[in-house]
Amino acid sequence: MSRKAIREYFKAIYARYRKASKEIKQIILNEFCSNTGYNRKYAIRKLNGPTPAKTTTIHRRRRKQTYGPEVLSILAAVWEAAGYPCSARLKALIKLWLPWIRKQFRLKQQVEKQLLSISARQMDRRLKDKKAQVGRRMYGRTKPGTLLKHHIPIRTDNWDVKTPGWTEVDTVSHSGNCADGKFAYTINQTDILTTWVESRAVLGKTEDVMVEGLDEMAHALPFPLKGLDSDNGSEFVNWHIWRYCKRNKIQPFRGRPYKKDDNAHIEQKNWTHVRKLMGWDRYDTQEAVDAMNDLYRNELRLFMNLFMPSMKLLRKERIGSKLKRYYDKPLTPFERVIASKKGDPIKIAELKKLYDALNPFDLAKTIEDKLEHLFKLANRRQSPGVPVAEKTGSRSGKPFTLVEKETIKALSGIFPGLKIHIRDSKQKKKE
Repeated sequence: MSRKAIREYFKAIYARYRKASKEIKQIILNEFCSNTGYNRKYAIRKLNGPTPAKTTTIHRRRRKQTYGPEVLSILAAVWEAAGYPCSARLKALIKLWLPWIRKQFRLKQQVEKQLLSISARQMDRRLKDKKAQVGRRMYGRTKPGTLLKHHIPIRTDNWDVKTPGWTEVDTVSHSGNCADGKFAYTINQTDILTTWVESRAVLGKTEDVMVEGLDEMAHALPFPLKGLDSDNGSEFVNWHIWRYCKRNKIQPFRGRPYKKDDNAHIEQKNWTHVRKLMGWDRYDTQEAVDAMNDLYRNELRLFMNLFMPSMKLLRKERIGSKLKRYYDKPLTPFERVIASKKGDPIKIAELKKLYDALNPFDLAKTIEDKLEHLFKLANRRQSPGVPVAEKTGSRSGKPFTLVEKETIKALSGIFPGLKIHIRDSKQKKKE
C-alpha cells in the first residue's frame, strides 16, 4: 500500500477501533498489521494515539503566463531556422537577427520586448519537447597513417593562441552502411581563435584531392593559414600534405593516436556543420560531391560564419564532485575575426557587404532546398534504412523536419532490424 492509502485506511478504522470491544479490536488490529506491514506494538500505539488530523488542501495560485503562443511560435521558428542552437547562443542570435525577424514576422512592440527579455533557461523549458526529438550518432572511416610521424610533432598542450590561422582539420565520411569502393568525404577545418569553419567535399581521399581541398579552403579563409592540426589518418600524414605545408609555410601538427579529445574543436564542428545536415547517407557520385560543394562554398559557409554565434570555453572550476564551466559571450566567427584585427582587410570588406545584403531566413530556406536536392542524389541501396510514413508522415500530422528525418535514419542505422511504422489519426480512431 502507498503512504497515502495507509493514511486513508488508518482514518477509516480509527473511530471503529476505539469504540469496538476487546475481541473486535484484536480482529481489526490483525487486519491493520497485515495490510500495512506495521509492527504490532507500533500499530497499537498508533490506534490508541491522538485523533488523525484532517489534511487541508493548499490551493496554490498559479503564476500568469508571461510568454504567449505568438512569442513561443516565433522563438521556435528562429530556433529551427538557425539549425537548433543551444539556448545561450539562441539568445545572442535573436539580438543579432532582430532586423530580419522584424521583417519576417512583422513583430509587434510587445512581442519584440518579450522575445528579447526571455531568459536562456526559459528557452530550454519552452523548447524541451522539441529538443527531445533530436538524436545524435557519429562514426568515421579513419585509417592510421604510418609515414612521416617522426616529422610531424604531437600537440599535447591546450590551444592558447592570440592570432587566427591556427586550425584543426578532419574528414567526415559519407559511406552509408558500406565502406567499400569510392565515396565522398567532407574535409572540415575550424580556426581555434575565431571558430571560423571551412568545408569542402571530395570523392575519395587520395593525396591529390586532399591537397586541392585544403588549398581551396586556405584561400577562402579571411586570414592567413599558419597551422594545421589533424589526427593520425593517412589522408593527412603523407608526403603530399607534408610538402604542401612546407611550401606554404604552414606548421603541421597531429594529435595522439586514439585520443579524439586532442582534436575536440573539429570533432564538435563535424557534428554541427556536417553530420547534423548531411546525415548518414552514402554519396558516391561526382554529381553529389558538386552539390555538396555548392552548399559548402556559398550559403552554408555564409550562414554559419556570419550569422551563427558560438561560445568558447574560458575555464573550468571543480566544486566538489561537479565541474562548472565558464564561457565567453556568444559571438559570430565574423565578429571574432574583426575583433582579432588580424584578418585580411579586402576579404573582411567583402564579407561586410555580404552581411548587409543577406537575410539569414532566406539563407536557411535555400540551405533546406539544396539539402532536399542532395538527399535525392544519395545511394539509397547502401544508406541507412528509412521508415515508412503513411499520408501525413508524422505523429503531429505534419511532414518530418530535417532533424527528425536524420534522427530516424540514425536509429535505423543503429538498429538494422527496427521498423518504424507511423499511422495517421484516422487509423487510430478505427482501432
